[in-house]
Amino acid sequence: MSLKEYGEYGGGQIVRPMTAVGWTSNSSTCPKDFTLISITEDGATANFTRTFGMKSGYYLCYSKELSGGMVVSDVQIITDKETIPHGYCYIAEYLEHRASVWKKKRVCVRVSPVGSVATAVLDIKLTAKSKMMLQHYTCVGEIHGYVMWSKKGQFSGPMPQAKPRSVTLDVRKLSLDSSPLPLRPSNPPPQPPAKLSQRRSTLQRKDLPDISADSSLTVITAIDGVPFTLHPKFESQMNDMSPQLNTQLTNIHIKSLQDIENEYSYPFSVEESAAKRTRPSVPAATAS
Repeated sequence: MSLKEYGEYGGGQIVRPMTAVGWTSNSSTCPKDFTLISITEDGATANFTRTFGMKSGYYLCYSKELSGGMVVSDVQIITDKETIPHGYCYIAEYLEHRASVWKKKRVCVRVSPVGSVATAVLDIKLTAKSKMMLQHYTCVGEIHGYVMWSKKGQFSGPMPQAKPRSVTLDVRKLSLDSSPLPLRPSNPPPQPPAKLSQRRSTLQRKDLPDISADSSLTVITAIDGVPFTLHPKFESQMNDMSPQLNTQLTNIHIKSLQDIENEYSYPFSVEESAAKRTRPSVPAATAS
């Protein structure tokens, strides 16, 4: 393979698959991202002339530009009497005005999304119609005096690229010397209740994900699932106090409702007699 098919990335080699194959009249009509096959592997000119007396012809070309997200997973040569296989298409033609390609035999390819296949066509080579064999290549077939060979294998996908961040005009106007203003979110998170301690409220804000206002969601705190146990130093004290606690528990008398009413009964007779008293009348002369 040529140096264009390999590249260094992170100390290892990456292999680019073919993404398109086509016919072109010459280097001027060949698209920018395509490579023209001008010479066969046995040193002959790879010009597919239509007739013996014509000086101009057409060449095979291919592309390895992965921006379209498609790769060539297979290539075949069929005759004009054969039906094109399902999923295949004839290769594109980038020819001069009024130029045409020989139609007795045609090249067709199968194009697949880059993420749907593990192997693809990595290289295409031509030889003159001879007995020359190419190692690690598969013979596709004979077309117009040339033999086409293809090499298929695993390939490296496109490297992920970081998405560009859009910078607003207000941010660009800020200088490094100016002190940044505190951020004020338009929808601040709800504040924890005042009775919660500062440590617990901090844990809730840090550990809990963003929860919507849906009442069906259950709030999980940082202490959920933690078993309640006493410290070992308190267990000994509880064992020493257990006889005394048991004695106190046995002496507890549970009062009934009647006992409580008898103990705390209040007839309100004083208030009732005070309410029934009549105020003494004052003579008018004394009042004046």
